[in-house]
Amino acid sequence: MAGSFNHLYGEHFVLPEAAIDASVATLPGLDGRKMSKSYDNTIPLFAPTAELKKLIFSIVTDSKAPGEPKDADGSALFQLYQAFATAEETRAMRAAFDEGIAWGEAKQALFEQIETAVAPMRERYLALIAEPARIEKHLHEGAAKARAIATPFLAELRHAVGLRNLASVARAVKAEKQKAALPQFKQYRESDGRFHFKLVDADGRLLLQGEGFASPREAGAVVAALKQGAAFEMKAAALWLAGAPVAVLADGVDEAALRAALAAFAD
Repeated sequence: MAGSFNHLYGEHFVLPEAAIDASVATLPGLDGRKMSKSYDNTIPLFAPTAELKKLIFSIVTDSKAPGEPKDADGSALFQLYQAFATAEETRAMRAAFDEGIAWGEAKQALFEQIETAVAPMRERYLALIAEPARIEKHLHEGAAKARAIATPFLAELRHAVGLRNLASVARAVKAEKQKAALPQFKQYRESDGRFHFKLVDADGRLLLQGEGFASPREAGAVVAALKQGAAFEMKAAALWLAGAPVAVLADGVDEAALRAALAAFAD
């Protein structure tokens, strides 16, 4: 595949990789475990301010009293604070932990840090979801732009790897079905050694039965003439061609049905 890309565009394509800060690669949840919806310990950032504060103040901490040094590295609260703080703010909070900051004070600091970061985003989010039609409009516009870029690119890729166009395959299948639905001439040899033909419709119903001919060439010549629209004459149930009877209508078939079937070959 890479060779095909290079052949098409003369360069390598490199997929983007996620850039995740090692210090916040995995955040703890309200109960100290890994934050996960399955643990029901997440913090919905776009929740109303009062709800956000309530959740943050429910974060599980140890029983150390104000004034007692606290372990910043083992604290879920500190890790969450670090995810939203600058390096300088993080150093200051670590020092506060060493000096025995009260848990309530630390939670208030975390709430203010998160609220400051997400408040503008929450406001924007609420404004957007209040206008679903506008969102839908942008989604359709984006989809149209993506298709304009992707469609010719995918066509080149399909060609490069030898994949057929599905629409073409569908058209070919449809054409084959239509072809199969046409009336058909069938030639065969009877036990008496003479050569016959018959015309059947798409359902296999017999329309016309050919007379016996001395050779397959003679039978084939009559079939070819009928397919090409040669003029013939009906005398009762017998079909005459070039002044000679060559076939007979099957029971229940009239001349109009025969001519309609032969017209399909001309189409």
